Amino acid sequence: MATTNAIDSSLLLSNYKPTERKTGQQTLGKDDFLKILIAQLEHQDPLNPLEDKEFISQMASFSTLEQMVNMSTMMQKFIDSQSTTTEKLTSMSDSLQQLVQQQSMQTLARYSELIGKQVEWSSAEGDKKSALVKSVLQQGAKWMLELDTGETISPSDVTKVTFGG
Repeated sequence: MATTNAIDSSLLLSNYKPTERKTGQQTLGKDDFLKILIAQLEHQDPLNPLEDKEFISQMASFSTLEQMVNMSTMMQKFIDSQSTTTEKLTSMSDSLQQLVQQQSMQTLARYSELIGKQVEWSSAEGDKKSALVKSVLQQGAKWMLELDTGETISPSDVTKVTFGG
């Protein structure tokens, strides 16, 4: 009986996948800077300590880094609040537009009840006039009553309303 030695395919070089090396973040933050500074202080030569100028320079760099991080955080909060404010303003604008449309429809419905009715009003000269309301129309932001005489008057000018002519 002959024994064969088979090669295990998992041992082939083409199947080898090296493990990925994982390192820290791509950028250094203020905590990383402090760790480096502490390590530097712990490992300094006691006979040749860090000079005051270098230490002050490093502390100033740390302070600058911290302020930049704080400013970045505040800027992001500001940007987020602006987008939230814009969304709220858009929502309020949409709601206001819907309210104006509803108001307009309610006003039209209210004034349309005058169609087919006799109205009285005082003219600019003070004369009492009377006519039958034919239709209601909107001119810009104002509502007007169109009369069977061809005139148009404001509903606020009406002093009396009676049924039919």
